[in-house]
Amino acid sequence: MLLIAGYAGYYLCRSNFSVAVPMLIQEMGARGIPANVATVQLGAIASWGVLAYALGKFPSGWIADFLGGRRNFLYGMGGSILFTVIFALGGGMPIFTLAWFGNRLVQSLGWAGMVKISSRWFSYSTYGTVMGLISLSYLFGDAAARQFMSVLIGHGLGWRGVFFAAAGVLGVLWILNFVFLRETPQSRGLEEPDANPLNLFHAEGDAPRPKDLRALLKTFAASPMFWLVCLISVGVTLMRETFNLWTPAYFTQALGLTNADAAQKSALFPLFGGLSVVLAGLLSDRLGPKGRALIILVGLLLTSGVLVELAMLSTGGSADLRVWMVALVAFLMLGPYSYFAGAISLDFGGKQGSATASGWIDGLSYLGGVMAGSSMANVTVSWGWRGTFLVLAAISLVSSGAAGVYFYSQGDRKSSL
Repeated sequence: MLLIAGYAGYYLCRSNFSVAVPMLIQEMGARGIPANVATVQLGAIASWGVLAYALGKFPSGWIADFLGGRRNFLYGMGGSILFTVIFALGGGMPIFTLAWFGNRLVQSLGWAGMVKISSRWFSYSTYGTVMGLISLSYLFGDAAARQFMSVLIGHGLGWRGVFFAAAGVLGVLWILNFVFLRETPQSRGLEEPDANPLNLFHAEGDAPRPKDLRALLKTFAASPMFWLVCLISVGVTLMRETFNLWTPAYFTQALGLTNADAAQKSALFPLFGGLSVVLAGLLSDRLGPKGRALIILVGLLLTSGVLVELAMLSTGGSADLRVWMVALVAFLMLGPYSYFAGAISLDFGGKQGSATASGWIDGLSYLGGVMAGSSMANVTVSWGWRGTFLVLAAISLVSSGAAGVYFYSQGDRKSSL
């Protein structure tokens, strides 16, 4: 519960930017900056943030594998609090960009730390279920954060007040994790469970610390399936980041919702995503060696169809229908998404390299996710929301093709690694 609550707190200081985008566009408009220009500028800040997050993912994994996950988790929380306050005190694009870049950079430490801790506490036979539940931290946590900020906005709080409130709540969670979170079950007098016997480091046993960085990275580089998983994750992360960032703007601009209503309804995306990851986690532990690959393939194919339908409805149809279709995208896509830097990373890395696997999968994925900011903003400005959804549908189809290769390449658990 400490891990779930702590990482959910990270999202108070991440979703706040997305929720604040409509208010920032309005504030910039009052200063004479056209809405389209403001949208592109804020999209560029988001892209810089995703780039920082992606770059930070690569070292964050091996830092956790060598030094332990607890340090990563706490340092990421503390840094995020600091940079959120700096953003709120800023008054222009240079400070906003610097603060958001710094915030996302330090936040990259958190997930790798949590994966490393999980590798020490939980058995490989429950990786799907456990990581599905832990993934609720960034889905239900995101949904709760958006609802919380919606209430604050509804009571007249501006975007700066929202940022200060997010930093304050995360500060309380940092204190709780500093006091109670432990690296291993042995520190509580409990037995440490076994890692997946078919992980890439199985010949070296269950030692939690790698021999050296070169051998660690070389092991992953030699696995074709690892790189294929990275490729699929790039496409899915780009889609997820696009919805995370632009859903409130879509709801206000295309559906005519108020800022508070847009913030509230944007919470449906992570909420339905949370339901999806729990179900996907439970199913993957029961469907056998190809279970995760099958769920990824089916989920992405169905996501493609819903995105095409959203594109067709982008200039008409019920606002409520379009809100629920966005929620359906989350349900179909985020369950598969949760596997890559979670259960699949634990499958590949075991106790020695799970954080590094997660860091590389996430790092490469978020390099692709950089395009969710300025690139998708330019698509929306040039071609409207219809064009945005069609581009996302094409990305989903390409990703599902790679997922098909991943699924059919697996004969048993060993070959999937």
